[in-house]
Amino acid sequence: MELNIIHEDEDIIVCYKPAGVATQTAKLGQQDMDSLLRNYLASKNEDTYIGIINRLDQPVEGLMLFAKNKAAAANLSEQMKTHGIGKHYYAVTDGIPESVMGTLTDYLLTDKRTNTTAVVGKERKNAKKAVLAYNVIYTRGNHAMIDVSLKTGRQHQIRVQMAHMGCPLLGDQKYGNGKVQGIRTPGLCSYRVTFEHPRTKEKMHFEIKPQNKIFKEFVEQI
Repeated sequence: MELNIIHEDEDIIVCYKPAGVATQTAKLGQQDMDSLLRNYLASKNEDTYIGIINRLDQPVEGLMLFAKNKAAAANLSEQMKTHGIGKHYYAVTDGIPESVMGTLTDYLLTDKRTNTTAVVGKERKNAKKAVLAYNVIYTRGNHAMIDVSLKTGRQHQIRVQMAHMGCPLLGDQKYGNGKVQGIRTPGLCSYRVTFEHPRTKEKMHFEIKPQNKIFKEFVEQI
């Protein structure tokens, strides 16, 4: 797989992760973004340190932010904790939300044995608060394209919260109704990331259009 690097400087790398590629994995023989970037830096005879700032589920495509040194990683990780990094997604839902915009607040519990996350009561031990805001951009038939802004970063958060609302993501095999026309990945794309550069303090903004075929009928509306 060839890396699609959107931006690189001495402190950071912003690149596109295709759907189906893991952020990081211990499985032998499986490509992941972490090892691909380390190999890329090694090919340039650079320090191979990579700090993963924002993770994406393996089936999800989109922009990822990485730090090239520990100082940048510490700064960006702090921005992540204080909501200084903006994470925006496009998603295609199977079903149309009743409200054209809204905020979803749920408590999620992850089962590491099955690698699944579920909405539970806030009194459940280890339940974590999850918040997202969404806005319906366009509808077609029984599907909607929505713009999602994450306020927290929980495992499978968008996929789980939208499914719990009754509008699972189209093509989601884990929380939705499975594959669509041979497509085995959900209609979800991390299309925009915003943050403050860890060294220059410049406001950084990067944006892409989804490549997943599920977005084909909707991408012209963006």
